[in-house]
Amino acid sequence: MVSRCVRRAFLCGQDHHTGQNFDHRRGWIEARIRQLAAVFAIDVAAYAVMSNHYHIVLRIDQGRAQGWSDEAVLRRWTGVFSGPPVVQRYLDPQARDTLHDAELTQVREWAGIYRSRLVDLSWFMRVLNETIARKANAEDGVRGRFWEGRFKSQALLDEQAILSAMAYVDLNPIRAGIADTPETSEHTSLEARLYPDKAEARMQAALAKRPVQGDEAVVPGKSEANIPHWRDALRCEHRLAPLAVAPLMPFDATGREPWAVPFAWGDYLELVEMLGRCVHPAKRGYMPAQTPKLLDRLGMDAEAFIAHGTSLLQAFGHAVGKPAKLVEHAACRQVKFLHGMGAARRVFERRAVL
Repeated sequence: MVSRCVRRAFLCGQDHHTGQNFDHRRGWIEARIRQLAAVFAIDVAAYAVMSNHYHIVLRIDQGRAQGWSDEAVLRRWTGVFSGPPVVQRYLDPQARDTLHDAELTQVREWAGIYRSRLVDLSWFMRVLNETIARKANAEDGVRGRFWEGRFKSQALLDEQAILSAMAYVDLNPIRAGIADTPETSEHTSLEARLYPDKAEARMQAALAKRPVQGDEAVVPGKSEANIPHWRDALRCEHRLAPLAVAPLMPFDATGREPWAVPFAWGDYLELVEMLGRCVHPAKRGYMPAQTPKLLDRLGMDAEAFIAHGTSLLQAFGHAVGKPAKLVEHAACRQVKFLHGMGAARRVFERRAVL
């Protein structure tokens, strides 16, 4: 998933047009991504926060959301949105007993609505982008749109697609020429895995910073008190900052844990370190002496993967995966063709040796 900011401004880092530096906003993004992963039934596999956009690789866990009680769903949702008065009364132990049957039915209906939203990428991205826009607009002293209309997303259909997306995201700073090695790629999930204490300290520092006065009124443009009770109001920043931070998805090469990245951490690190040398602007054309174990295990063409590593995802449309998976996905969507079939054959299928 990719989201970009507009109006010629920079989300983070140095804005060469104004001369201002907004690098601290990267901490806002990292923290909010991890906080929302603790609220939604959505796991984070990889992310990279760049100067004017960010990338995330996410996994939706429908089963986890179905296992939550109605009260758990309501408490999660009302940690981010205000919720209607009947829900607020239900969550108040002293007021719950005063609810009559019709109101309890309403509460169950709201729980059903919120349960579906907690596995909805559009709601996840809405909260992420609106809360960051609210803080950035307040800091800039302006109003109006901060992000491009809608985020761009691609479905990852198999392990090959997951690997390609994660490596692409983690190596974004190297590809952009702002880092020399994966270890020095700041504001990425790879850095958070390699140096968890550093990433945790940065996120906590971002969360501890007091909100700019009035930031809760910039986006969507109304305070909670002014929005009708039947509409959910997004919490203001001082209510969002205390939310818990979720860990990144673990690695598990056995495939027994459905919520884990299906590779060994050591094999993934070997791959991104090798690929980092290949995609660096000053080292284009570098080819490793040996094929990384992960590419070999997944049956991928190492030479093609390295050659197309900087632009592989752009060769696909709404879905990424092996040819057979693309065919299945096209059938499910009742379409005859999906972009990327040629790239899938070149990269995700090893060429026969004559």
